Amino acid sequence: MKTRAFSVLALAVGFLIASAPVLAHHGASAYDSKKLTTLKGTVTDFQFMNPHSEIFFEVKNAEGKVEKWSAEAASMVTMSRLGWSKTLFKPGDQITVIGNRARNGSPTMRLSKVVLANGKEYGVQRGEDYADQ
Repeated sequence: MKTRAFSVLALAVGFLIASAPVLAHHGASAYDSKKLTTLKGTVTDFQFMNPHSEIFFEVKNAEGKVEKWSAEAASMVTMSRLGWSKTLFKPGDQITVIGNRARNGSPTMRLSKVVLANGKEYGVQRGEDYADQ
């Protein structure tokens, strides 16, 4: 009986150790979580998929040069629950994107909210966003 209990305990510990990288994946340490950035741009593509949905868009910088950006959102399932769909954005749509920029300076962000040209807002909520509260 002790051998069986030990085996079950060892198996449970093994699963916990194996799942640690999965939990670590959902961190936001690559992004500046203390500062929100707002960008106005034009959608070039929208990938409504797992593990993360992404919006690709172009923004004109201060010099008038076009920059290509991407904004990472939550999973397709999470986004669906928030009212998003695969047809929500199409190339050419004008949007305002609000999120946390990448710490490394690349033109990527962790999406918090998108505002359409008509003023309708679509937010992003992730389970890990509430872990620190």
